[in-house]
Order: sequence, then C-alpha cells, then structure tokens
Amino acid sequence: MASRLQGVGYRDAVLLGPEKLVITQRTERIDCCYNSSTLPVVSNRPSERSDMVRLGGTATANHMEVFEGLEKLFRRRGIDLDWVLYSGYDNMVDAFVKGEIDLAWNGPLSYVKIKRLAADGVRVIAMRDADINFTTHFITHADSGIDTMEDLKDRSFAFGRRSSVQAGLLAFSFLKDSGINPSKDLSANSFYDDRQSDTKSDECDVVERVASGEFDAGAVSQRVMETMAEDGTLPRDAVRIFWSSPGYSHCCFTSQNDLDPELAAEIESAFLSVTDEDPIGKGVLEGEACRSFVPGTDIGWEMIEKAAEAEGLI
Repeated sequence: MASRLQGVGYRDAVLLGPEKLVITQRTERIDCCYNSSTLPVVSNRPSERSDMVRLGGTATANHMEVFEGLEKLFRRRGIDLDWVLYSGYDNMVDAFVKGEIDLAWNGPLSYVKIKRLAADGVRVIAMRDADINFTTHFITHADSGIDTMEDLKDRSFAFGRRSSVQAGLLAFSFLKDSGINPSKDLSANSFYDDRQSDTKSDECDVVERVASGEFDAGAVSQRVMETMAEDGTLPRDAVRIFWSSPGYSHCCFTSQNDLDPELAAEIESAFLSVTDEDPIGKGVLEGEACRSFVPGTDIGWEMIEKAAEAEGLI
C-alpha cells in the first residue's frame, strides 16, 4: 500500500547517509580504516604530476567501466587522465571544491551544488546528448479520469527515488508549483525508497504501479518511457501521459573554471570525438546510455536550482 507522508517536506524525506568510500584508479598506497558509523574509506596518495587530469564520479560498476574507457580514449589524444570514484555525490562535490579533481561527472543536483560552492566558478565542458532538454512526465492509468494537475487532489501519487531529480525533487516541485501540496492534497504518496519492490529501476516501478492501479498517477522521465517503449516493457494500453514538464538540463561533465583554456578545449574535443564506430567508444556510450557526447551548456539548470533551493538542499 502507498504510504502517506503528512506534513513532510522534500528535504525531510531525503536520505543523507554517510558517503565515505573512495576508489582511485592508480593505487600507489592504500589505507583502509573502519569505524561503526561510516562506510570503509579507501584512498591513495594523489599523484604529484601536475599535467595529469583527474576525473571524479560516483562509485558504480557502470562508471568504473566508462571511466576506464575514457582513460584509454583520452590517452590516445595525448591527455593523461586519471579517475577517482566516490560513494556519493556530496563527497565528489567536496573534492571538486577543494581542487582535488579537475573534472566531475555530475548529476543535476550535484552540479547546482558545485556551481554554488566553487569560488572560482565552473564550466560545463560536455554532456550526453540525452541530457539536453530532459523532460519529466506525469502518467496515470488509461481510464483514471485524471487529465490535469487539479485532478490529482485526493488521489495517490508515486515518486521515484528520493535522490532522483527527475522523478523525485522536480516532480515534488512541479506539484507544488501547480498548487498541489504533496503532503496534504494527495490521498497517499510514496517514494520508491519506501516501497517494497523487485523492480531495480525506480521509474519502471512507478510505471508498473500506475499501470496496475495501485497508484492513480506518478512521475517518470521521458527517457525511461522511451526506453521501455523500445524494449517492449511499456504497458501502452494501461498508462498515458497527462502532463509534461518544460525541458531542462540533466547530467554533465564539469571542469574547474581555472583549467588551462587550451587543455579544456582538448578535453572537450576528446569527449565530442567518442564514437560507437570505435569498440572502446561504443562501450563508453552504451555504458552512459547515449548516442554521443555534446558541448556543455550553462542553460537549463534554473528549475533544478530553484527546486533545490526551495527544499533547502542548496
């Protein structure tokens, strides 16, 4: 059953657990320490080479494979790339702000955090093609009778993960902007984190629960809807879109603003040159579920920044 969240703001619902794990690609010396309240810490001494470019990201198997591929592709072009993986975005943001890494593979929320915290400014150096004009859809059961935001009053709503911008933070914000208080005006609502699910994808879980009638409506990204349509898992006869958000920017590779302009141009060119005609490039693009990398833009982050600020996340 859907859980009711009465009087709870988005910030109150967000999980803010410890993020301590650090994985580095080049291991000169490894120190491990444990205590009862944190995850294991794995770190190594940063390389003293000043011409090395260090890329940071979050510690997923996907990112490890992608970064290994990028390292090979960059070296072909004469760029000495090293990479570091952190257990969560907040640790990566902290490392970037301290100048410990030159590039960060940011999610949308971590980008607006970095943008706020970096004293010297930042540059969006590259993005995936899928990150331009990203969209959130509100879906409902085909015969629910829900056609507008106002129709959601006293109905149930399923969000994605609390950490999801597209199906969590922004969805929460879009409801509030339309005059719907998720904590008071919905009969029930829940985040993926609160639901017992065998579905690994939070947004696929939303689609399944709306299709089954467990929830009257829910939030899902255009990208997930398209992927489900392509692989045949979208229940077309059971769900429909009744509202779509304006487009916004999503994930991005962010560089330090004081990065040498010539080097920055070389890095951008290296990203843009990744192609699926090359086996390594194909692996990188498939790992990031995109067709290509495109030039970065500082446009399209306003909605995310506004929502994060309103919920006290930045």
